[in-house]
Amino acid sequence: MPRPLPPLNALRAFESAGRHLSFTKAAAELNVTPAAISHQVKALEALLEVPLFRRLTRALRLTAAGQAALPTLGQGFDKLAQGVEQARAHCESGVLTISVSPSFGALWLMPRLEDFRIRHPDIEIRIDGTDRLVDLARDDVDVAVRYGAGGYNGVRLDYLFSQLNTPVCSPALLRGAHPLAQPDDLRHHTLLHVDWKNADASWRMWLLAAGLHDIDPTRGPRFTMENMAVQAALDGHGVALIGDVLAADELAAGRLVRPFDPSLSTPLTFSYYLLSAKDSAGRPKVTAFRDWLLEETRAARPQAGEAPGGRAGAPL
Repeated sequence: MPRPLPPLNALRAFESAGRHLSFTKAAAELNVTPAAISHQVKALEALLEVPLFRRLTRALRLTAAGQAALPTLGQGFDKLAQGVEQARAHCESGVLTISVSPSFGALWLMPRLEDFRIRHPDIEIRIDGTDRLVDLARDDVDVAVRYGAGGYNGVRLDYLFSQLNTPVCSPALLRGAHPLAQPDDLRHHTLLHVDWKNADASWRMWLLAAGLHDIDPTRGPRFTMENMAVQAALDGHGVALIGDVLAADELAAGRLVRPFDPSLSTPLTFSYYLLSAKDSAGRPKVTAFRDWLLEETRAARPQAGEAPGGRAGAPL
C-alpha cells in the first residue's frame, strides 16, 4: 500500500524555500505571504518530526535532511508540471475525436469528411465508431453524433436533422416476375429490418400506415446497423426501410430507388444531434467541425428547421 504523503502545499512551500533559501522569495513565487510559507514548513517539519532548515539571523540553511529531500521533491514537481502541460497540450492539439454510430459514419459522414479535411488540414481526424454511451467530460472524445429523442443533459446540443422512413431497394427489383410498383407488391419480396430503438421505424408501423394488414411485418432478416441493411438492399436481397437522409447518396447515384410514391414515407420521431462538452464546445477544432457539420446537414435537408421541442444549438 502506498504511504500517505504530507499535504502538497506544505511540500511545495518547502521545495520553493529550499531552492531559493528564502521564505520571502518562495512566497513571491507561490503568490502567498512569507508567514504562510513559514507556517507550511513548520507544519511539515512537525509532521516529519525532523528539522528541514536552520534558521539563522539573516539567512536560511538546509539541514542534512532538507538537503537529502530537496532534489527528489524538485524532480517530482517538475514531473507534475510536465504531466499538466501534456494534458493541456492534448486538449489543445489538432486531433479531433468524433464518436459516431458505424452506420452514420459509413453512410453519411465518410463520403463528406474529405471536404472538412481540405478546409481544415491542420485538424487531424479520429473516428470512434460506436453507439455506446460516452462521457464527453471524461472520455477521450471531443464531439459525438447521436440518434435519439434529444434531452441530453449537461452538454451543448446541436440539432442536425430528422428523417422520413422510406422503403428503398435495388433498381433490379423494379423488374422481373414480381416488379415492385405498389406497396401490395411487397408480399412477393423480402423485408429487410433494422433493429431500431423507436417502434415507429418498423415495417409493422409502415405497413399499417400504408393500409396493408395482411402482409407479415416480421418476415425477413434483421440487422443491428442501417449500413448492413443498405448493403443487402444494394445487393438486391430485399427491400430495406431506411431513413431518407442516410440513404440520400445511394438514391442520388441511382444505386437505390424508392419503389413507391414518396408521400408514403413516414416521419421518424428520433433525430440526429451533435453533442459536445460545455467546457470544450468553444475550442477552435470543435467549433470548426460544428460549423462545417451544420452547413452540411442544412444542405442535406434544406427544409429541416429547428429541433423538435427546442432551439438548435442550445447548451442543456
